[in-house]
Amino acid sequence: MIIAIDGPAASGKGTLGKRIAAHYGFAYLDTGALYRAVARDTLAKGKDPADPQCALISAQRLNPLTLDDPALRTPELGEAASLVAKHPEVRKTLYAYQRSFAGAEPGAVVEGRDIGTVIFPDAPVKLFVTATPEERAQRRYLELEAAGSTISKAEVLADIRRRDERDRNRAASPLRRAPDAYLLDTTNLDIDAAFKAAIDYVDAAMGRAGCAC
Repeated sequence: MIIAIDGPAASGKGTLGKRIAAHYGFAYLDTGALYRAVARDTLAKGKDPADPQCALISAQRLNPLTLDDPALRTPELGEAASLVAKHPEVRKTLYAYQRSFAGAEPGAVVEGRDIGTVIFPDAPVKLFVTATPEERAQRRYLELEAAGSTISKAEVLADIRRRDERDRNRAASPLRRAPDAYLLDTTNLDIDAAFKAAIDYVDAAMGRAGCAC
């Protein structure tokens, strides 16, 4: 059983994905961490994440055991990751690792930008989590402020808009809602309300798919 969750940056899909996975006892994969890790490793070698060949080498050598590195959550790596994610060969290299989660028992929650459209197009449960750019920027700003960052709210909003533009218009696996994905707009929902809405949908979708999870 695969639950595919997509959505733009800071929409709340990561927080929801973790809670949904814990609720059902499923494995959880944040595919954004894969791209952030590739960006981290590329930068660590003094290379440019915008260089397709340099990013590809990092993707081929990626150690999945480093995906919980706290450094992956910095704004700088978020920006670099969106550059890495534009490269078709990098996406192709990471595809196999993401697909391997299909074998997780009793199931897996996988979230990112192209999970329901490219990685698991046949997933029986798909959600597209979104919120307005302003609300997403406010959430990200509060997270960064709590972590000690001095970045301004205006800078965060500009970064959100820039990443949205890049994610939606890249040639390789652009961000878009799968036709059969449930749209969950979290703009006016706190995490508990968003989680309840998600679980109500997932329970119904699992019932339709004949899952007894």
